[in-house]
Amino acid sequence: MARPEQVLLLEPQHELKFRGPFSDVVTTNLKLSNPTDRNVCFKVKTTAPRRYCVRPNSGIIDAGTSINVSVMLQPFDYDPNEKSKHKFMVQSMLAPPDMTDMEGVWKEAKPDELMDSKLRCVFEMPVENEKSHDMESNKMMSSSLLKSDSSTLPPKSMSSTLDDGEVKKIMEECKRLQMEAQRLREENKQIREDDGLRMRKSNMMSSQHSSVGIKKEEGLSARTVAIIVLFFLVGVIVGKLVL
Repeated sequence: MARPEQVLLLEPQHELKFRGPFSDVVTTNLKLSNPTDRNVCFKVKTTAPRRYCVRPNSGIIDAGTSINVSVMLQPFDYDPNEKSKHKFMVQSMLAPPDMTDMEGVWKEAKPDELMDSKLRCVFEMPVENEKSHDMESNKMMSSSLLKSDSSTLPPKSMSSTLDDGEVKKIMEECKRLQMEAQRLREENKQIREDDGLRMRKSNMMSSQHSSVGIKKEEGLSARTVAIIVLFFLVGVIVGKLVL
């Protein structure tokens, strides 16, 4: 049984062109439009998934709207003699009215409900005077796409927001840590004061011991001098008597 004709409008319809040089990421856009009055689920697949980054690679296109899919070719060594065999396929199906699980819908889809369109990839090298301009354009486009992609991520995939209870817990923990730090500072201060007091006592005791030793030495030296003087006087007196 033949598959139904693709309801989505693709732009471009048949091929995705990538312009080098291919020393950096090269980005091209694929526009998917839904002209029907039904929401349409879509998936973008490729024969070389390691060579491309696709954002978004799946989703839902509301009735009467369109979406831009960015296809980013990763850097590689380009060979002009090698013809690209890479292909992309846009697969789509009408979204059920009561859809809640998109992955489940894809798994349960019947073959006659699926539609697909194929595109081939074409690599082109610009002439010399266009290379620098195209490199800058590709860099700017890739950067803006990555930023916009991160900004459109659902809240769960980004850093989760904190509720009031979590904020209160964090504030209490910060307060506890501050009090602990203050207690440690006071203990450290007390330890330094105790060490200073012990040092002063030790210095005082050592100075007292040294002064006592000096006094003893002074007393001994004075006594020695007195004995010498006494012997001298005795010698003088004895000498006079003998004479």
